[in-house]
Amino acid sequence: MNPAVSIVGLVKRYDRVVAVDGLDLAVRAGECLGLLGPNGAGKTTTIEILAGLLSPTAGEVRVLGRRWGEDDQALRSRLGVSLQETRFPERLKVAEVVSLFRSFYPGGRDVRSVIAEVGLEEKAAAWTSRLSGGQRQRLALACALVGDPELLILDEPTTGLDPQARLHMGDMILGYRSLGRTVLVTTHYMEEAHRLCDRVAILDRGKRIALGTPAELIATLGGDLVVEVELASGSVEDDAVRSVEGVRAVRRSNATILVTASEAHVTVPALLDLVRGSEATLSRLTLRQATLEDVYVSPTGRHLRDE
Repeated sequence: MNPAVSIVGLVKRYDRVVAVDGLDLAVRAGECLGLLGPNGAGKTTTIEILAGLLSPTAGEVRVLGRRWGEDDQALRSRLGVSLQETRFPERLKVAEVVSLFRSFYPGGRDVRSVIAEVGLEEKAAAWTSRLSGGQRQRLALACALVGDPELLILDEPTTGLDPQARLHMGDMILGYRSLGRTVLVTTHYMEEAHRLCDRVAILDRGKRIALGTPAELIATLGGDLVVEVELASGSVEDDAVRSVEGVRAVRRSNATILVTASEAHVTVPALLDLVRGSEATLSRLTLRQATLEDVYVSPTGRHLRDE
């Protein structure tokens, strides 16, 4: 089956700034693929090129088997797009905005049902200027869904939403994908990416540094557990920590030692013995599951929320 999105050698430059640097990526039909990375990683630029809003400097991009510039109107009728910031006419009501977007498509869904699906039924007659930030996000999703698109492109769709609203929007995305449609989504929420995405591509400085299912990416760490060791005084050398039984990797974040392991019952007691046998004093020890954040930080030393 041909991929829904195919990107080969994509480059986008702004004068001396390279926003996307030789990106290769394929989105399979019927999957939800997540793009992760900090601000400036090239996620939004890639999304805008796929949506036909920007032209690439170099490389080849195919969306639903087509190149932009061949039959743009036909291609746009098959896409649903929600960008980070969508501005709506202030003197239109919610139902009027969704109806307007519905008119752009040759086919589509019932306006009222889409408004209810995104949780704006009580706001259908409200001016867009009266909506909160989270309600505007839901309206943007409604506008993306109302054309019943084959490919849904979402750039930070849950930013500004409370946890319950994020879960609800995630359920809507999963429901859309369950119909056999394709979703490409960017997010800063690691638990959200883990829950929604079949595969995840991690970008850094315009390049793809990792690609796979969340479970596959976490497995590259060598263990699915992270032990965070914070010392009140003294220090312990990284080489000494690496010699502890069961330790797969060691890194530091400020004053905290982060240890990747696979067997907590083996590694945690051994780490405690190491600290007791040194001149250091333990302040705190925390055991948690490894996350996609750890996958990103491991090779880059930066966090997904770094500016």
